[in-house]
Amino acid sequence: MPKARDQRSAHHRVNNRLREMINASGMSYDSLARAVVGIAAENGEVLRTNKSAVAHWVAGTVPGERTITYLAEALSRRVGRTVTPKQLGLAAARAPELAGAHPIETATLLGRADVEHRAYLAAAVYTSAAVAMPLHYDHEPVTRLLRARTGRARVGAEEVAVVRQITKSFGAADEVLGGGHGLSTVATYLADTVAPMLSGRFPSERVRRDAFAAAAELAWLQGWKHHDLGQEGAAQRYYLLGFQLAVEADPHAHAAWMMRAVAHQALSLKQRGRSLDLIQAALARADGYADGATQALLHITQARAYAALREKHSAARALLAAEDALAQQDEPQPSYSLLMGPAAGTVDSHTARTLTEIGDHAGTEARHRAAFTSWDLLAFPRVHLLTHMDLGDCLAAQARADEAVAAWGRALDLAEGMASARTRTALASIRPVLGLYRRRGVPGAALLEQRIHQAMV
Repeated sequence: MPKARDQRSAHHRVNNRLREMINASGMSYDSLARAVVGIAAENGEVLRTNKSAVAHWVAGTVPGERTITYLAEALSRRVGRTVTPKQLGLAAARAPELAGAHPIETATLLGRADVEHRAYLAAAVYTSAAVAMPLHYDHEPVTRLLRARTGRARVGAEEVAVVRQITKSFGAADEVLGGGHGLSTVATYLADTVAPMLSGRFPSERVRRDAFAAAAELAWLQGWKHHDLGQEGAAQRYYLLGFQLAVEADPHAHAAWMMRAVAHQALSLKQRGRSLDLIQAALARADGYADGATQALLHITQARAYAALREKHSAARALLAAEDALAQQDEPQPSYSLLMGPAAGTVDSHTARTLTEIGDHAGTEARHRAAFTSWDLLAFPRVHLLTHMDLGDCLAAQARADEAVAAWGRALDLAEGMASARTRTALASIRPVLGLYRRRGVPGAALLEQRIHQAMV
């Protein structure tokens, strides 16, 4: 009997490490609980954590594995440095490695984890500390290491062209069928074919750079697929890998483009200041090296970051810079930025979202309608779906309920057969408004509410 009491006592021993870290952070149990809930929401999970739960953790109760990660991230953001679960007295179970000593090794580990440990990678948490990695990354030691480990297999332009063609094909399928389509296939191809290729012998420096560029494009695509599934931690890891690979190919324009991906994700997850820092640094990298279309896409991300920070005048200047860059008739647009689709369409779509942030609903509506003509419906149905959703939100904000219902209905028509968490989230977000419209007797609202309910089951 005494032995059993000892076991229970050990199980509920006060977690002094956690208590000390909370005290050092200056956070109350309530504010920490709210921070944990917010980070869980960023990663697609709804938690009911409150100050009582935090008190129980300090008293010795061990939270779930994902909650431990959210807790460590919340404290990391508060104290401005990385706080690990082990430092909190909450060492997590042993997990597969997701990063190696250099990007080739990381590509292999990530790709295999995506297939063999899918649930773990899908549950990976987006971290604010990792966002700043491109700002401080020193690629020269990595480059020396990669060049010193050249293998025997010869890799030519033909192999690189095949990687690009496969990336293009899966990118096109992703736009039609959603991020869930072909996820394991792309991961396997990255780990088993593309990563080993990067250790080969190249006939020229140009082919070597092209190989790393093609690998970076594939890593970006896999990150984009995870983003579309709402798996932001996994997406972040692929985006950062894509940046490391891009630096080996082109430390200027291509690396800047991958920084844009990291910045864009940070923006969507409310890391506004970090997003602006990244896109400013990306523009500096690309200055004098990028074509007009790619420059326009960097500037439009800068505009969105400024708008999110409520810096309206700076956002307006960035919008003009994007339009000016888009009008340039200079070098051809490279394959890495073409993966996003037509630059004009992207500028229209993101200009609309920038105008939404600054409250210009009429301007938002005009740019959303312009975007429909820039994006081919057959090739980009997901873009049309999300644009119809955004247009409906804009119309609702202008008290044009009938038109909003029609726009949302068109979006739902396009959602069938698409494995995309972003589309499900967008559809779920309008259900409260539709409930209000139904009670007001807005035509079509009740039917659309019922259709969305059936689609979400």
